[in-house]
Amino acid sequence: MTQFDIPSDPTARRLPGIFIALEGGDGAGKSTQSEALAAHVQARGFEAVRTREPGGTEISEKLRALVLEHGHGEIDARTEALIFAAARAAHVEQLVLPALAEGRVVITDRYVDSSIAYQGVGRELGVAPVTLINDFATAGLRPDLTVLLDVPLEVAKARRRSLHSADDRLEAEADSFHENIREAFLRIAESHPASYVVIDAGKTPEEISAVIARRVDELLNSRERV
Repeated sequence: MTQFDIPSDPTARRLPGIFIALEGGDGAGKSTQSEALAAHVQARGFEAVRTREPGGTEISEKLRALVLEHGHGEIDARTEALIFAAARAAHVEQLVLPALAEGRVVITDRYVDSSIAYQGVGRELGVAPVTLINDFATAGLRPDLTVLLDVPLEVAKARRRSLHSADDRLEAEADSFHENIREAFLRIAESHPASYVVIDAGKTPEEISAVIARRVDELLNSRERV
């Protein structure tokens, strides 16, 4: 088992729905592609559920505000990792698993890989312990497909500035932090090529959407319509 190996979840394979995660650094375009993918899935006759992490449920959204917004006092790395894991536990139990059990296609903006990259590598807590707490938080649930939108740091920063929004706690970190995050995502994807697709997020949104749609169609074709 390599450093970036993640335990598989046999229970998830028995669920009739499809679970897709969009990953990448801040400014990679995950929200845009999540919306486009949901529209594609629904056009194919499947029911799509869009969600995000941290968030997706009432308690998870409150934890999101606590850990990302400024003004809540100091949050050390270990506490940060545990808050993200707690938000994820509620998200999976209350939203993701029920939707998958009903045969829906769940599209999440971020999932476990973000914690491995940001807290495990970026905060230097270690891949193994962060994977362990998130494996517990999710009962081992892994996506059927993870789409990694890879974008250079300067491009991502320019996109965030174009939104005219203030950086949250993680976005405001130094460039070196975000470079480490990007490298971590790429290493995770390289360790699991069968369940990941890496896309150059510098392409046009339409080009990216087309690549994602082709890969997701392979999953949709293998499942009965809801």
